[in-house]
Amino acid sequence: MSLVVKPELLEKLWSRMSERGDFPLLSQALRSTVSAMNNDDLDFTSLVQVVLSDVGLTQKVLRLANSAMYVAFGGNITTVTRALMVLGMDTVGHLVVGMKIVDHFHQSAPHRIDAKLELNRALLSGTVARRITEGTELRAAEEAVVCTLMRQIGRLLVAFYLESEWDRLRRTASVDDISDNQACALLLGVSFEEIGIEAARRWRLPETIAAGMQEIGAESDEPASEHVRWLRAVNSYSTEVANVLATQEPGDELEALLAELAVRYSDALRIDAARLDARNAALIDEESSEGLMHEISELRAHADAIVRTGKSAQARLGAGLEDLRTLPSNKAIAPVLTLASEAILAGLSLSRTLVFVRQGDARYHARIGFGPDMERMLPTLNFGAGFQPDVFHLAIANPVGIFIENAHEPRMEARLPDWFKAHLADAQAFVLLPVKANETTVALVYGDWTEAERVHKITQPEMAILNELTRELSRFFFGANLEAAEML
Repeated sequence: MSLVVKPELLEKLWSRMSERGDFPLLSQALRSTVSAMNNDDLDFTSLVQVVLSDVGLTQKVLRLANSAMYVAFGGNITTVTRALMVLGMDTVGHLVVGMKIVDHFHQSAPHRIDAKLELNRALLSGTVARRITEGTELRAAEEAVVCTLMRQIGRLLVAFYLESEWDRLRRTASVDDISDNQACALLLGVSFEEIGIEAARRWRLPETIAAGMQEIGAESDEPASEHVRWLRAVNSYSTEVANVLATQEPGDELEALLAELAVRYSDALRIDAARLDARNAALIDEESSEGLMHEISELRAHADAIVRTGKSAQARLGAGLEDLRTLPSNKAIAPVLTLASEAILAGLSLSRTLVFVRQGDARYHARIGFGPDMERMLPTLNFGAGFQPDVFHLAIANPVGIFIENAHEPRMEARLPDWFKAHLADAQAFVLLPVKANETTVALVYGDWTEAERVHKITQPEMAILNELTRELSRFFFGANLEAAEML
């Protein structure tokens, strides 16, 4: 399907990313970088500022500029300006784009094993691309790495920002025995590749990147140049190698699959198949004891353990609690509530989460939500603080959370308010978590399951973590933050 089919999905994705708070910063950094790369006057200032604004990025640029790959071109490079002079604007620009993308997903990584696996798989594909382009002209090599990373962007954006959609499409792919990309197009109306191309357009990346990030053999309005065909070969080969490395255990089958890929891509990459296979073997040796392959192996083992033991909820909720504890109390309230809501959603495998915030009109209004159709639902969900004989008013009066295992049990249905029955009637079970500050319930976190078979019975240790998590939230509701919460 084309991008025109479901533009609302793309708008929802970008809206969700903006809600998390850090995504506009990434977009601005990428646009500034591309603008500097396109400056005909070769004024280094703007690109240097982009790099120097990030200490970690500065160190990475200098470290890569002084690596064995580049040492012959400059020797001991100690300044970003010197790196630009030696390596060129485009080379450093592509370095910045690639690193900004990687750093963004590292910093915004949710506490979900599947999302972290997707990130590591993307990073591994970039590592493969950098390895197989060694010896290539610097600008082209870094451009190929960016194309390879951008090839993964669609998957990463859905996995990181559309959690329920990601879970649904993965289940569909497994049940129907189709690829994740096919399931994405079937359920969301756009493919991962189309989402990635839209990201490249919004970030104003060069046309060569947008063309080069597509799969080898992709249809184009215009015949692809030789360089674009090479970029597509690099990203396609690197993606396939990373997928094999991330899913196959070491052994003869892994070696055979990599050898087959080397033969299939050798002509397009202009590298002898034996040399290509040797680079893969070297990569496996380097990464087997530490680095990405080791981390992927640990994540896979952890994911397997989660399936076997069923202890994922407690571990994930605990990780979310630790994240909240690291934030300063003056942190803006919206991203704090978003982080908490996401942690609870992922930890309990919920269908939806909502955060109701008490406003100046003595009503609780739903202000943050994850799940299907949230944009339409949020403005309609609110209730008064005055006592009513229902479970929501019991929750705001309660010092700890409440778990309702069967929302359709007759006695419970009698305790559900009319607004709930009008908008959330498909909830099979739900949890209510009050947030207290100054002896007042300032917020109420709601989460539900809309499929009976997916309901997770909350254990006592899990509820203890949930209660501690909402107690931790209370320290963010004060002073300017309390005013900001009332304006949400």
